[in-house]
Parts: sequence; structure tokens; C-alpha cells
Amino acid sequence: MFSLVPFSRKNTGLTRRGDFWGIDRFFDDFFNNSFFGTWSNSPVKADVRETENEWIIDAEIPGVDKEDIQVDLNDGYLTISVEQNNEVNEENENYIRRERAYGSYKRCFYVDDVKEDEIKATYKNGVLSLTVPKTKPTKKQGIKIDIQ
Repeated sequence: MFSLVPFSRKNTGLTRRGDFWGIDRFFDDFFNNSFFGTWSNSPVKADVRETENEWIIDAEIPGVDKEDIQVDLNDGYLTISVEQNNEVNEENENYIRRERAYGSYKRCFYVDDVKEDEIKATYKNGVLSLTVPKTKPTKKQGIKIDIQ
């Protein structure tokens, strides 16, 4: 007789027929690792458009208060940071419920040759819209580096 055993290929000691060395499982685990997932599963989803005179970034940040969002520009990196600290306290006759949640995340964009003092930001219906005006690119001169 035989029996059917349900299994997942991920995180089990079971291997598929023909996968004696666990090679398929190794590659599945490697590429499904959270390190690689953070690049594609960022909590801040953004659309970036470029026009002749500006960059336009629309970042989706639903369910966040405007006061919990911070936008910075340092060394050519435009950073959107979100920090939330939620606390729920409910007390009724039969029960007490107290919950706390804390979370923070950020998303960075490299923007070069922009007018820092003319950047505009608006937040409406869960979408942060940034307008980043461009400047004329400065011609960067190369230098020769002597090898010692």
C-alpha cells in the first residue's frame, strides 16, 4: 500500500524525486530568502516619472498619518521614512485589551542635480506626491589617479 503525504518544498526535509542532493530546494530557499524579498516587497510602492524639467514620485503609503512621514534629501539621496507607533487600550466590564505596535520603514531614491529648495510634497488619500525640479547637470571633470 501507499499513502499520500502532503508537503511543501520549502523548509522540509522531503525532496522531490530526482532531487537527491536538494539542489532545487537550495535554490528555492536562496532566492526566496528575506534578503532578496526586501528589494521587491518594499512597503512603500512608488511610481517614478521623469519630465524634461522635473522628477515626479508618487509613493503609496496608505493608512499612515501625514505626521508619521518624513522626507529628507542628503548627498543626492531622497529618503521617504515612515515611523508608526500605535497603542490600543480598551477596558470594559469583562475584559481589558492592550495592544502595542511599532513599525518603521524607508525608501531611498538617488536624484542628482536637483533644486533642493524647490522640492514640493503633498500627501492625499494615502499617496505621497513629490515634485523634484532638475537643475542643469554640472559637468563633472574626471581626474587621473596615480597608482602608488
